[in-house]
Amino acid sequence: MTPGPGVRRTPLPKGFLASGVNCGVRRYRPDIGMLISELPAITAGVFTLSEFKAAPILYSQKLLPAENIRAILTNSGQANAATGIAGIEKNLMMAAAAAKSLNCDTNQVLIASTGKIGEQLDIDKILPSMSDLVTRANDCAESFATAILTTDLVPKAVTALVTLSDGQVRVTGICKGSGMIHPNMGTMLGYILTDAKLTKKHANELIKKTADVSFNMISVDGDTSTNDCCFLMANGATGVELKTEKDMQKFEAVVEDIAIFLAKSIAADGEGASKLIEVKIKGASDLQLARKAARGVTLSPLIKTAMHGEDPNWGRIVARLGAEQVPAEQLNRMSLRLQGVVLFEKGQPIVFSKDEVKALLKQTVVVIEINLNSGRHTAMAWGCDLSSKYVEINTEYS
Repeated sequence: MTPGPGVRRTPLPKGFLASGVNCGVRRYRPDIGMLISELPAITAGVFTLSEFKAAPILYSQKLLPAENIRAILTNSGQANAATGIAGIEKNLMMAAAAAKSLNCDTNQVLIASTGKIGEQLDIDKILPSMSDLVTRANDCAESFATAILTTDLVPKAVTALVTLSDGQVRVTGICKGSGMIHPNMGTMLGYILTDAKLTKKHANELIKKTADVSFNMISVDGDTSTNDCCFLMANGATGVELKTEKDMQKFEAVVEDIAIFLAKSIAADGEGASKLIEVKIKGASDLQLARKAARGVTLSPLIKTAMHGEDPNWGRIVARLGAEQVPAEQLNRMSLRLQGVVLFEKGQPIVFSKDEVKALLKQTVVVIEINLNSGRHTAMAWGCDLSSKYVEINTEYS
């Protein structure tokens, strides 16, 4: 698996193109991007469960899953959420303009938006950019990955080749997210592209299963966006099918790895963050309990600030697990490690060197390991520390 922007150019799968330009909504950097499939693509998606969905979510959700998608158009700077009928109309205008530039039907174009809630789209600036988006499209992810950023510090993309029994395929993932990250399907936008041949049913099942162990297991600030969405596009340009059970397992494992890589990159790039927090829970009696508990630890402001201050205050972790309704009998059997050092075991604190653990917490990745010793279920979740920089960024956002 090869990380993308900032390291090297990130190639797209065969038959995909990407672009990003500045249409004038943002002052300097690219603010609108397009992913294009030269062939109609099998496409599925997962979307925010917020009851207050943005116009592009309402639009794209109705079209998926589908077998004929040609493009995903994404604008940054204006979320087109809480914009009423006008927002719905302007979203449709964007889709129609993109379709015209690609010589396809409007219902073959999906829309995603990110930015400030409550602002009407500056449609007079957006629409003229369609021809540039098509003519500047190339076979690398960087221009699109940059165009969709908001408060992110870095663009996020990754790619991998998968050798199957019928030949080789590529999977490339792109995402954005830094604040308002608590997906419930981080604003979190994700795009996974492949040139493998998938069925619509498989694509729909795979994106849901993948999101559950990746994007749905991250949190920066506990706020679910109006615009969260993640898409899987498969255009079959290689002609390579998943013919065997081993093919299926191998391909799905790579898609999951890419999604987890992107999810972790979002958590690490959380607004004001200096550390990625990785929570590993094993030995749980129930999968949903494991996931809820792991995510709950990443959510706690007390734990997040302790990690930022390099304070091995394990009591905050134990308290959060109790608040997440982990049964007392499991808590009394559990062991808790921070940066590999045992701090709590079988209901009792363990003597440890605070200075040693404090030094280990200076690392940019903090690992919290919890073994409930009560079953076979495991879960992982990712978050980040909480700093004064987060407050600064969010008081200046509008």
